[in-house]
Amino acid sequence: MHIAFVASECVPFAKTGGLADVLGALPRAIAAAGHQVSVYVPRYRRTRIPGERTVVESITIPFDDRYRFASILSGTGMPGINFFFVDYPPFFDREGFYGTSSGDFPDNAERFALFCRAVLEASKILGVPDIFHCHDWQTALVPVLLRTQYLEDPAFRTAGTVFTIHNIGHQGLFPPEILPLLTLPWDLFTITKMEFFGNVNFLKGALVYSDFISTVSRRYSQEIQTTEFGFGLEGVLKERAQDLAGILNGVDYDEWNPETDSLIAAHYRADDLGGKELCKQDLLTSLGMESADPRLPLIGIISRFAPQKGFDLIGQLVDRMAREDVMFAVLGSGDKVFEEMFSRVAHRAPDKFGLRIAYDNAMAHKIQAGADMFLMPSRYEPCGLGQIYSLRYGTVPIVRATGGLDDTIDPWDARTKKGTGFKFQEYTGDALLRTAHQAMQVYRDPASWQKLMRNGMARDFSWRSSAREYIRVYERVRQRHVQAILV
Repeated sequence: MHIAFVASECVPFAKTGGLADVLGALPRAIAAAGHQVSVYVPRYRRTRIPGERTVVESITIPFDDRYRFASILSGTGMPGINFFFVDYPPFFDREGFYGTSSGDFPDNAERFALFCRAVLEASKILGVPDIFHCHDWQTALVPVLLRTQYLEDPAFRTAGTVFTIHNIGHQGLFPPEILPLLTLPWDLFTITKMEFFGNVNFLKGALVYSDFISTVSRRYSQEIQTTEFGFGLEGVLKERAQDLAGILNGVDYDEWNPETDSLIAAHYRADDLGGKELCKQDLLTSLGMESADPRLPLIGIISRFAPQKGFDLIGQLVDRMAREDVMFAVLGSGDKVFEEMFSRVAHRAPDKFGLRIAYDNAMAHKIQAGADMFLMPSRYEPCGLGQIYSLRYGTVPIVRATGGLDDTIDPWDARTKKGTGFKFQEYTGDALLRTAHQAMQVYRDPASWQKLMRNGMARDFSWRSSAREYIRVYERVRQRHVQAILV
């Protein structure tokens, strides 16, 4: 099969979060299974393309006010994968991908509508795939267009669509007058299609028109069909339940592996954990915590600072935890209130709180290797990658039992010595504190703690298994289209 991945970001070309990691790894796993793979992403200002060349000089994209003309670039790719970049500088030659610190770009609907149409038109020149695998609202118009304005185009007669929700909280909401500007018909503005409380909802359109819908963990696929987690789209998802599955994200163990990681102070493995102590000392030094007591448990946090990630719970406890026999290594950025909270505590307790407000990949590796525990108390978490990385590094996760956190972490059982971490159900500061104390109690028993570490290090969340599940979905969708043609 030929699979075309369509997304707004992909490592190593553009990244703001876990979506980019998925697009950097899943296509490789699909290609390794013997399938032809293309990846389409926008060409942003910061995108660097090795061996850059133009493969499609001009693609005409109609808008209500005037035509736009985009180009398609390519470059030196990986074996079995062709990377294509939609180049339209007026929309994408900007410092940010989606907006600035003041908010989203006001023309995001136009930007990503152009991207989607350019992908479809480019594929007619570069090769129409069997499956367009689209990711998040920025690519939602691909399945919408294929089932509406491109429905009679013979080039796409057998092309199917798979749409993956990485975070249903981001939907692409725009005023209704955007439809004529994008040359989309008004009949899409109905409650059964793209209308959503008076706005146009790009994500809803993809959920209605895609052949198959996936999300990034089994638990999250269930949660988004509820009022609490569906963000208003739970009804649409319940109607599509037969075409909805949760497929857990994998991780790239070529990059995240304490046996080979070039960014950490010492290598180690499950049967020789000595290097982890060196990594802990290096982490403390890197954060200016040389006077800290390395015998105390060190809890790592790597995250966007936002209420979704549970930082309101941490805010309830942070001053109390600063007085306990525990240390924190915190990396991230986000809401100003949380940045100020961590800065205040780090200033008051520099031997207990190490803080780096930044995106710093090298420091992320140091925290995964040097911390004893890894904290993710999310209100909701579609999949999460940090806790999966931490398992491989023997850094024991403390998580809330939601979404992918619940799917990937098994609770420690002191009697059977089974389990890989600690998790709590209630979204309260008290529940988080009790669970953290439970982890610290086990930490004081070295034999039990090393068994817990090794349990986690033995888990395999590589992309191989997840890729096999996606291939089964692709085959199901392709077979459906082939049968429709035969009928």
